[in-house]
Formats: sequence, C-alpha cells, structure tokens
Amino acid sequence: MSDKNFLSILTGSFSTPCADNPTVAMIEAAYRHHAIDARYINCDVTSGNLGDAVRGAKAMEWVGFNCSLPHKVAVIEHLDALSDAAKIIGAVNCVTIRDGRLTGDNTDGKGFLASLKEVTDPRGKAILLLGAGGAARAIAVELGLAGAAHITIVNRNVAQAETIAALVRDNTGSDASAVAWDGAVTVSDGIDIVINATPVGLGDGEAMPAIALDSLKKGQVVADVIPNPPRTRLLREARARGCTPLDGLGMLVNQGVICVELWLGKTVDAAVMKRALQDIFGDAG
Repeated sequence: MSDKNFLSILTGSFSTPCADNPTVAMIEAAYRHHAIDARYINCDVTSGNLGDAVRGAKAMEWVGFNCSLPHKVAVIEHLDALSDAAKIIGAVNCVTIRDGRLTGDNTDGKGFLASLKEVTDPRGKAILLLGAGGAARAIAVELGLAGAAHITIVNRNVAQAETIAALVRDNTGSDASAVAWDGAVTVSDGIDIVINATPVGLGDGEAMPAIALDSLKKGQVVADVIPNPPRTRLLREARARGCTPLDGLGMLVNQGVICVELWLGKTVDAAVMKRALQDIFGDAG
C-alpha cells in the first residue's frame, strides 16, 4: 500500500472574465516554493452560477477561494459569517471554508496597508485618495482602522466619495471628507500620502489620473493600486519630483499572502510571489 497522498488541497478564484487574472501564477508559485500540495484553480463563474460555484467549493471540500469582479458583494448572501472589515466595507474578496462554514473577509485594503507600511506608517497621516470604487472603499476603511488622521476622497461622483468618507467617520477613529474631482486635482501642502485607487493606467503605461503634478512635494508617498504596468506614469512622474513611489504589485502580493494565511494557516514568502508577477508584468524597477 502506497503512503503517497494523491489528494491536493484546493483553493481558487471565482470571477468573470478571468483569463487575465494573474493570481493563479502568483499563489501556485508560493505553493511550489514551500512544497505545499495545494492547487489554485482560476474559474470563470458568471453571476447566475455564483451560488452553485460556492456550494460546489463547499461540496468538494475546498479550503477557500477568492471572489473578484463582479461577485464581491453578491457572494455575501452565500456566506455564514463576515470579518469585521468585510462588514464595514460591504464586500468580500476572500472566503475561508472551515468545518463546512464559510467566512468572508476583505483582504484588498489589508494588502494595500501591508505594502504601504513597508515605506511609511499611515498612523497620524493626512491622505489623499483618488477614486471611490471598491478598491478605494477597502483602502479607506483599512487606513481608518490603522489610525490615519484624515482621508480626503476625491471622485467625479462626489456622493460616492461621501459614502466612503461616512464609512470611515462612523466605523473608525479617523476623520474623512469628500471632494468633487473637477479638472486636475491639486495636492495640498499638508498631504503625506497620495493614492490612486482608480483603474486609470491599467494596461496603459502612458495614462494617468488627472492630477496637478507640480503640486506633488518631495518626500510625499505616492501609491498606485495598478499592478500592470507596475511603473505607471503617475509613479514615474512622482519619482522624478522626489516622491517615494509605491507600486500596485505589493498590494496584490500582500493580499494573496493574507488569503493563504486564512486558508492554510501558513505564511508564504511574498518575494516569491512578487517575482512571479514581475516575470509576467515586467520589473517594477
């Protein structure tokens, strides 16, 4: 009788479209590096099939899965519990299955926070956040929970920005306000950290959110959530002005590290995952 175990631990992702989602390459690189007998299966799941997919993962004894667009809110009705952050944010991107019980978490903001802390601590800082979508919401909440002094959320639809500002004010110890995005955003003197949480620049190395570059100050941290290309035009321009650039690879990698910790109780090597992404996207430089 062989003592070989032919049953791999199963994890994965439910989204649509999903062919360009690099998470599978990143997480399976970590599994291989640590000799963990696990697989990460990238599944194209339409909205109408989400419930069946979640039930299927539970039936097949997956230990967890990621949810990406368009399922981050819809998946909640299929879960048994939510983490505190997921409750506040109102969206889930990571589900852990333990003893048949499904718990949703949101690691987007946590991944960004872990990346940011490699260059600066947001506690007591004044932050300018561009955009008011799902990434901005998760980032704003985590920055609030981490003790940011004030978060200014800039968005063309100011009502969406105000919704996020209210979430921060009502659920964290931080202050927040909303500003309408009209023309090029000017970064005021007191801002410590500027964050692009819009999709502008994704897949386009020359696109850049409307920001007055001359208002950037030496020493400010300028972060972008865009992982591809890692060196966005905003980050290149910020570096040229003496700012500290922070690319989106760190956010993607760190949220993956947190997901694997939730699923397997193991901490994988972030550097291995980052190298896998750099091989795909090119070096952050």
